Amino acid sequence: MPSVQLADVSLNYRFDGPESAPVLVLSNSLGTDLHMWDAQIPAFAEHFRVLRYDTRGHGASGVTPGPYSIEQLGHDVLGMLAAFGIERFSFCGLSMGGLIGQWLGIHAADRLERLVLCNTGAKIGTDEVWNARIEGVLTGREQAMRDMRDASIARWFTSAFAQANPAVAARITEMIASTAPDGYAANCAAVRDADFREQLGAIKAPTLVVCGTQDPVTTVEHGQFMEQRIAGAERVDFDAAHLSNVEAGEVFTRAVLDFLRG
Repeated sequence: MPSVQLADVSLNYRFDGPESAPVLVLSNSLGTDLHMWDAQIPAFAEHFRVLRYDTRGHGASGVTPGPYSIEQLGHDVLGMLAAFGIERFSFCGLSMGGLIGQWLGIHAADRLERLVLCNTGAKIGTDEVWNARIEGVLTGREQAMRDMRDASIARWFTSAFAQANPAVAARITEMIASTAPDGYAANCAAVRDADFREQLGAIKAPTLVVCGTQDPVTTVEHGQFMEQRIAGAERVDFDAAHLSNVEAGEVFTRAVLDFLRG
């Protein structure tokens, strides 16, 4: 797949859909890559020029020295869009991608058409949790990433889904095992330091908040918090764990597409 060179990093990206269609940017979760959105592409690309990319430190994108910040990752998105001459866009991000979406909603409000915040929160986790994970990854390196692959199944999917769809669960969780330890740790720091709880009121774009009722990471309460503080926000809940776009599949795709098309 092609890459775009920004000031200090190369980002792997992919376009799907007609060039004349409005642009929709999809942003991956921590420890995955642009292929986490594969199931959504056929439907989304019928109506949008879909731009997927691997967040800095993930997939085939460059790994630069950390720690990163959500502001830095947000500027990556704006830099990528500038390279393609794209001014206005809609944005859909999940988990860490949802943090990037919140930053864009606050700091690039005049460029956003619509915003979808999936399985995310204005503040995710505690410093202690993230610092322990960063230390474990930087110490254990590739073995720590493989261990995280096995542990992530229970966070990312309900046990019923993982048992019924072992190949899907394996394909997605393998992404975390193949993520560069330095990139993963640097992105953990970005999630650790992000806190938009006092800034959500600055988001003006029409916003959809997506929650998984069985998400142990970013709960429905996280979603309610955002919904209540973003003017006019809508919320939809799916019977799913953290990666609701994968687990809820077609139902997720239809609800998000309906919102994005207005």
